[in-house]
Amino acid sequence: MKDVQRIAIVDPSDATREPLRNLLLSVESVWLEAECSRYEFFIDVAKQSAPDLVVVALDADHGKALQLIQQLTVEIPTLPILAVSARGDGNSILQALRAGAKEFLTAPVVLEELLTAMQRLRAGRVSPDGTPVANGHAGLHSLVVSVIGSRGGVGCTSIAVNLGCNLAQDTNHNVALIDLDLALGDADVALDLVPDYTLADVALNIDRLDMAFLRRSLCKHACGLSVLPHPVQMEDISLIQEEQLGRVINLLRASYSQLIFDLSKRFTTTDLTAMRMSDVVLLVCQLELTSLRNVVRMLHTFGQDAALAEKVKIVVNRVGADDGEITLEKAEETIGQPVFWQVPNDYKAMLGSRNAGEPLLVHSPKCKTQISLVGLANVLSGKDPLQRHAKKERRGFFSFR
Repeated sequence: MKDVQRIAIVDPSDATREPLRNLLLSVESVWLEAECSRYEFFIDVAKQSAPDLVVVALDADHGKALQLIQQLTVEIPTLPILAVSARGDGNSILQALRAGAKEFLTAPVVLEELLTAMQRLRAGRVSPDGTPVANGHAGLHSLVVSVIGSRGGVGCTSIAVNLGCNLAQDTNHNVALIDLDLALGDADVALDLVPDYTLADVALNIDRLDMAFLRRSLCKHACGLSVLPHPVQMEDISLIQEEQLGRVINLLRASYSQLIFDLSKRFTTTDLTAMRMSDVVLLVCQLELTSLRNVVRMLHTFGQDAALAEKVKIVVNRVGADDGEITLEKAEETIGQPVFWQVPNDYKAMLGSRNAGEPLLVHSPKCKTQISLVGLANVLSGKDPLQRHAKKERRGFFSFR
């Protein structure tokens, strides 16, 4: 993926340097620019390799390591320094920070803590003239989207799957979909995938979870979308807890530029965890009374959670499916919020796509539903909604605000 962080490490001890190196190499957004086993040589290594970040292990010789950090701070003042030590007491941390380190991690380093520290260091990096360095996103991911329905059958999974497939068509994107409808999800069926692993396998191995194992657990469709399916056995649902899911999401952020969560309709703790960790929550509904009533109820609940209220965007699916449907204007008046996007009804194309286990971009690339979902993918990516299929698009189906 883009926005790779170039890192140099120094640690005279093979026993601790190798695990640290392997941990860094497991992160797709990291390029190990240089590796050094002598404190006294590292200043030259850092100057020659010009990394975005340096990691200094302290334990081989605490005094020399602190002296090196001080020297780096003087000679390369804009270079972020991450100190690592098994001595995590307050005095050791204070010494490292006073020497010039910006972050301190206790060894053995936990991957999530490493990613969080890297994110803070990237966000705070400045150039020699004191201006922020333009190195892409401040974080290690670009977009996390939750898709939730106002009731069953509104097309939540179809939108999530096809949105993910369309996002994956951009060569700069690396997209994953996680099926969090743990009991009755069918994202894998929609793409005719037969997974070797599921979210339950990841949960069972949470204590030894690393990036390599997590990437192997996702199955990849020919269109480029990677999928982590729900558990096969109902009894395995209990294996997936809020804390475990949060860890999985944090790790996925390091390898995928876009994450799509297909949620259940039950407001479980895993659903809420995913939504709180998302940048956007797409609330899918239809222009009929039951669906819109539930939208009002859900918006009221979301409005009481500061982490959710501003993220929710309304997507109306199957517009034009019934001449007797409620008008868009009446729907917006009822829910008290503008509709973010409209997806037109194309029942024949969508049903054929689902039955064939193919995304719309393969089964019916010119149908009006697919064209609208391409526009939605573009908008969420910060692009012009008409960037693709521009000459073929019927603009009336877009309702972006």
